[in-house]
Amino acid sequence: MIDWFIDRLRTYPEIAIFMSLGFGYYFGSFSYRGIGLGPVTATLITAVLIGQLDITISPPIKPFFFLLFLFSIGYGVGPQFVRGIAKDGIPQAVFAVVMCIFCLVSAYVGARISGFDLGSALGLYAGSQTISASLGLATDAINRLGLPPQESQAILDAMPVAYAVTYIFGTIGAAIILALLGPAMLGIDLEAECRRYEEEQGGKTAPGGHGTAWHNFELRAYRVREGARIVGLTALQAESLLPTERVFLERIRQAGVVNDVTFETVIAAGDVVAVAGRREVLVDLLGSLTEEIDDRELLAVPTDGIDVFVTNKEIDGKTLAEIATRPSARGVFLRKIVRGATATEIPILPKTKLYRGDILTIVGRTQGMAMVAKDLGRADTKTDVADVAFLGGAIAIGALAGSLAIQVGNVPLTVSTSGGTLIAGLFFGWLRSVRPTFGHIPSPTLWFINSIGLNVFIAVVGISSGPSFVTGLEQLGLSLFLWGIVVTTVPLILAMYVGRYIFRFHPAILLGCCAGARTTTAALGMLNGQAKSQIPALGYTVPYAVGSTLMTLWGMVLVLLLA
Repeated sequence: MIDWFIDRLRTYPEIAIFMSLGFGYYFGSFSYRGIGLGPVTATLITAVLIGQLDITISPPIKPFFFLLFLFSIGYGVGPQFVRGIAKDGIPQAVFAVVMCIFCLVSAYVGARISGFDLGSALGLYAGSQTISASLGLATDAINRLGLPPQESQAILDAMPVAYAVTYIFGTIGAAIILALLGPAMLGIDLEAECRRYEEEQGGKTAPGGHGTAWHNFELRAYRVREGARIVGLTALQAESLLPTERVFLERIRQAGVVNDVTFETVIAAGDVVAVAGRREVLVDLLGSLTEEIDDRELLAVPTDGIDVFVTNKEIDGKTLAEIATRPSARGVFLRKIVRGATATEIPILPKTKLYRGDILTIVGRTQGMAMVAKDLGRADTKTDVADVAFLGGAIAIGALAGSLAIQVGNVPLTVSTSGGTLIAGLFFGWLRSVRPTFGHIPSPTLWFINSIGLNVFIAVVGISSGPSFVTGLEQLGLSLFLWGIVVTTVPLILAMYVGRYIFRFHPAILLGCCAGARTTTAALGMLNGQAKSQIPALGYTVPYAVGSTLMTLWGMVLVLLLA
């Protein structure tokens, strides 16, 4: 039975790949306080174990899935990457470059001092910085060195060994250093700093949890009595009585007839009005001379909720307070802001800025949804169909451009098909954010391409290197692990102090910037937990976009430096 099973895997290696994915995703789903192996490392370990059976996999499979993964990365971070370079995200983008340089130099110096071979050095970098994608570009660069096949294979086999040994501390250590040790090292109270940041940005804390007037709202009906503040005022004048709040008169019952409210509607004593806003604000607006009643017909306001893809350049960089004054914002409320490839949820504060590429969840009157969607950009397309023609064409263009090489001495200088695909993803991802009429890839599809693309690549690497994995682990295991701690820790500590004293980031977002530049989502999750706030996420997205790009490219750069 065992012999038959092994023979099936050797004859049909695709079964081995799916087994690696199945066990990898299953065991990678277990975590403690947001920290675990994750699907990538779990898939690699599973694939290495299966690879002990000496299974051969067809060569094109690995680059095919890796190119899909790289394009999805670029497509997802493109808007933030361009914004960080071109607009007010420049300080965070520059900080991310500095962090990436720290990571590169740390891995290079560690490899030189320790005397690791090229494959171990590349795996040390990829694992300690948890940047799996760098292995793909490093593989391309190694294959272009013109080394004898046996020597190239030895280098490629060493990479996953070092990666697996150093990845665990790369994930757990980064989260601990940033979320637990970082505030103490910098002498800051992260939770207090986040509260202070919210106050500076005009936020207010609602009883029972975090929230602001932007999304804590109700619709209530009031009968206006003689002498109330709003008697004789138009709806616009009544809504303007509290200029710092968002309150809207939605419908009105006059002489028994229910009508929608317009700006010119005049409020009279005896009218019953349906008002949307925070309850305590409603009471203050209407005064004590009101009577709250249950008018089901009046309160039956047609409402809707949509996701809006921000593309309007007039909106780009404006605060929520500024956008709230636009006519299209009347009668609608913002529930959620999602930004970047990691779908990072951004805090809703009056001074929070919106950027092209953000996705907003908005609720309000059905008739107002089309207006606000047109003003901000367009309603996010509710379809499961991806633009595969765009996907295939964009990857082909990027790979063709990246395949061009310039020979400098014995070293071919090229971004490779992998680097070209990543750059194409950045460009077309940005283009999609400003011209959303083509290139639609639904979020679930993008996640699938990203996750499966990377993990199939990792599975093939693990299965192929399985026979030599155990030997390499026995020879360098402890040394690699200790050097992984050093290479993980040094860049993070340097970046924290550089961000605090040179870039002078607000303490509430500083550690989020570090987590983003180092592309460690686990650390961001722990930071948000320690802060009891989403504020650190404001520093995450731009550095993540820059960091994920440069840290991936460093795999190729390290080959050039060490070869």
